[in-house]
Amino acid sequence: MKQLQSQHNNSIAIQLTNISKRYTIHHEKPTLVERLTSGRDEEFWALKDINLTIKKGERVGIIGPNGSGKTTLLKVIAGITTPTSGTVKTHGKIVSLIDLEAGFHPDLTGEQNIYLNGMLLGMSKQENEKKMKSIIAYADIGRFIDIPLFTYSSGMKLRLGFSIAIHSYPDILLLDEGLSFGDQNFTNRARHTLFSETSYRNKTIFMVYHDSKLLPKQCTQMIIMKRGGIVLNRDL
Repeated sequence: MKQLQSQHNNSIAIQLTNISKRYTIHHEKPTLVERLTSGRDEEFWALKDINLTIKKGERVGIIGPNGSGKTTLLKVIAGITTPTSGTVKTHGKIVSLIDLEAGFHPDLTGEQNIYLNGMLLGMSKQENEKKMKSIIAYADIGRFIDIPLFTYSSGMKLRLGFSIAIHSYPDILLLDEGLSFGDQNFTNRARHTLFSETSYRNKTIFMVYHDSKLLPKQCTQMIIMKRGGIVLNRDL
């Protein structure tokens, strides 16, 4: 029995148990009615009692209307946001592509930011040096790699952040399909890397979708969220 339990745990990438996330909204100038009834603070539950198990190597797509809790769920899994209640268990190295500019310093050059961001993602200096040319080439930054990051366009910073992230070869990737690189060719290349290249074939991908037409082509599992809860979870 213990051996079976161990094998079961080894197959799990993400496990969420009774996850809820509450935010308190502070009203600076409440109306008279608000003061009399609910005071100045309002509670908002972004996630409510989420239970979810994702196996290693699965491609999970999340869809739902704005405000349904999709991004909050990704942030809880990534450890960016702490749940109000419940437990999060993950197995393997996680890279979050929710905010690709996180970990960058605007006054450093692109190359210096590769070292900085790479170290934050767990890459050693030697590994950074080995992958430097490949990261620069994939991001298509060219001669701008030696100038400060504050001169980059938002698309350039996103391409560089994505390139560093995928070169760190995490076990679990969390990303938002709505990220705009400002370049359709790069967007197509990114999708090809994540969903077609052999190096990412066994990676666990957890992705928010805004275009549901792409989901059946790229995912093995679909989750529909509404008002902070999961209303449908099925295999594709």
